[in-house]
Amino acid sequence: MKKHFKLCVSLSLLISLSLVYSSAFNKEEKTLKKASFVPLWFPQAQFGGYYVAYEQGFYEKYGIDLDILTGGSERSATDFLGSHKVDFAVVWLSDAIQRRAKGMKLVNIAQIIQRSALMFIAKKSSRIKTPQDINGKKVGLWRGDFQLQPRAFFRKYNLDVKIIPQSLSTDYINLFLMDAVDVTTAMWYNEYHFILNSGINPDELIAFFFHDYGLNFPEDGLYVLEDTLRKDPELCRGFVKASLEGWQYAFEHPDKALDIILEYMRKVHVPANRVHQKWMLARMKDIIIPQSKSVPLGTLLREDYERGAQMLKDNDLIIKIPLFESFYNKFK
Repeated sequence: MKKHFKLCVSLSLLISLSLVYSSAFNKEEKTLKKASFVPLWFPQAQFGGYYVAYEQGFYEKYGIDLDILTGGSERSATDFLGSHKVDFAVVWLSDAIQRRAKGMKLVNIAQIIQRSALMFIAKKSSRIKTPQDINGKKVGLWRGDFQLQPRAFFRKYNLDVKIIPQSLSTDYINLFLMDAVDVTTAMWYNEYHFILNSGINPDELIAFFFHDYGLNFPEDGLYVLEDTLRKDPELCRGFVKASLEGWQYAFEHPDKALDIILEYMRKVHVPANRVHQKWMLARMKDIIIPQSKSVPLGTLLREDYERGAQMLKDNDLIIKIPLFESFYNKFK
């Protein structure tokens, strides 16, 4: 009887210890690495893949406890990255090359947008049909990096135009609608749709996509500092994989993605229009999915990098082009 009792106690003890070790092992196994990320702007479908990845648990799947900050005009994603306020950021390729050329050790770990969404728009009533027809016209331009492709376009076609500064808000569209400018600059996924919603039909417009004129300079990419990449490459790899899975899921389940995007917009009190966000998400799919099946999602093509870097150098914005191999880290 005593032996039987001792055996029962021993078995109970072993089971208890087993449960304790199992619980500790599972707790250790589920420990997530904390990381932070900031997009360029307020929540909208332009960044839908990241919100979807978070809500679908893709970051957790790769061991990341991610904090997504809100971007905006007063929160420079590049400055946040450079000052170690975030681990990852969405940055335009043009801005990233300039920062790298000036000594900031940031690295592209995924080029999300493959084809530039920047474009010129003119009304057919203005009799503009070809690039040459823009000569002598009033052209609305944003400031900063937004001018790189337009100015390269002007040089390519030897155009002499009158530049009219336009604000970053959509108010400038009224200048175009009232014919105060003959040509306006727009993003295909955003301002172009606002113009259509003003009552102008697509067949009343002529669009000049810069990527159609040998001036492709893709915008949004994912960036990290060199020391973060060196210290924890697996964290960076996981972040990229989760983000790309988020975009793929968003494109395959657009209605669910839109529900998530609109909820994020409401949280920060950004006007949330489902019709406009649906247009934006569809256009993001057009410019994010590589045209060649041999090019993996998130690839920075050397020719796009060199073309953009040369534009920056031609405009005296950088002195020396950073090495592609140092600028871009491709995860396999």
